[in-house]
Amino acid sequence: MDLCTTPAVDLARMIRSRELSAAELLAAVLARIESVNPAVNAIVTLAPEQAAATAAELDSLAARGEFRGPLHGLPIAVKDLAETAGIRTTFGSPIFASYVPSFDAPHVALLKQAGAVVIGKTNTPEFGAGAQTFNPVFGPTRNPFDPRLTPGGSSGGAAAAVATGMVPFADGSDLASSVRNPAAFCGLVGLRTTPGLIPDEAFESLSVIGPLARSAPDAALLLAGMCGRDPGLPLARPDRPADFLDLRPASLRGVRVAWTFDLGDLPVQPEVRSVLGSARERLERAGCEVADAAPHLSDADEVFQVLRAALYVNLAPLLRAHREQIKPTLARNIERGLGLTGEQVAAARAGYAAIFGRVKSFLADGSYEVLALPTVQVVPFPIETEWVAEINGEPMMTYIDWMRSCSRITVTAHPAVSVPAGLTTTGLPVGLQLVGRYGGDRRLLELAAGIMALDGG
Repeated sequence: MDLCTTPAVDLARMIRSRELSAAELLAAVLARIESVNPAVNAIVTLAPEQAAATAAELDSLAARGEFRGPLHGLPIAVKDLAETAGIRTTFGSPIFASYVPSFDAPHVALLKQAGAVVIGKTNTPEFGAGAQTFNPVFGPTRNPFDPRLTPGGSSGGAAAAVATGMVPFADGSDLASSVRNPAAFCGLVGLRTTPGLIPDEAFESLSVIGPLARSAPDAALLLAGMCGRDPGLPLARPDRPADFLDLRPASLRGVRVAWTFDLGDLPVQPEVRSVLGSARERLERAGCEVADAAPHLSDADEVFQVLRAALYVNLAPLLRAHREQIKPTLARNIERGLGLTGEQVAAARAGYAAIFGRVKSFLADGSYEVLALPTVQVVPFPIETEWVAEINGEPMMTYIDWMRSCSRITVTAHPAVSVPAGLTTTGLPVGLQLVGRYGGDRRLLELAAGIMALDGG
């Protein structure tokens, strides 16, 4: 058995039955990292001694019949935007190239409480800005399907690590598209969670944390280790970790799907349309009731641009002190945030609420259960290309405009999952994005499992 390609749910079962120890699994993972990571540059900081100590402690507990939680003994590398006690956390920035925090981010603390073994950090663009994973500290991460191409971002290091078997699953964070985009580019399942499902210190709902995995049950298992209530943090939903265990594929018969290739006005590359067209046919053969329909979302573009710029105002002190160490695209975004008026921010917040209500009504009981659309409008592109400047001849005015199939969904505040839809004729993965009802994260993962169980899916 190749432990590095064994599903996480099976690894968890083997550890609980004492067929496998945390130390044995860690040794297999570290060997895979040594063999594979130089080619993709996904894991940028490794902490083998700390991981070995944790694995030994967990094996001692298991020997006494005690298990810390659903992730007991399972290795994970944490995105380099989240603080990890005793492990370097750079945020992809030379400003923090030597920063070693003394505390864990809230979801990292939950991962450890659930029994996960943190082995190191995964690569991310500078402060997570952009859907192409590169930075001046560690360089670019490469796509496992073709190392000349990007794995997407900003959770590109996480996605590449999972796709190559260096870890069974990984955490990501998603503002514009940062879980869904790399999931699509690396052939994985990636869930943008309902805001508040995974506790975070930020008192805002635009950016969320979510799982990346090779299957929907594995993504659900990781989610069980990251969600939970924290009375000291805002926006914490009451979901219980156990709600995400033992995930099974949903029957697709009778599921009402609203389908759109472009949300009415977005350019989408022909290769993406072709793969998704085949995916639609599989859904229809499986008994889904698929109809051409979509809510109006073009007004989400301005809402997203304003609220995203307002978020990055938090980096203004760093821009003033270290401008030469911040990439130009991010600097411009911070400056736009500084130039916003209160009226602009208030209008964007009102638009945010209106769009949420519009999509909630669109996906209400008795109507469509999910909205299906492309995860990404393009196929993976060369790592030398910082961002997509045009699609089908249509210019993209900013470095995030090519992500609008995801960023518009962000503004709905509804959960969304990227599911592998198939490969292009040149062997590149394409993702199908499913947007579900508010709070319906488990149901989305059940549907994702059902789709992946289809022939050819």
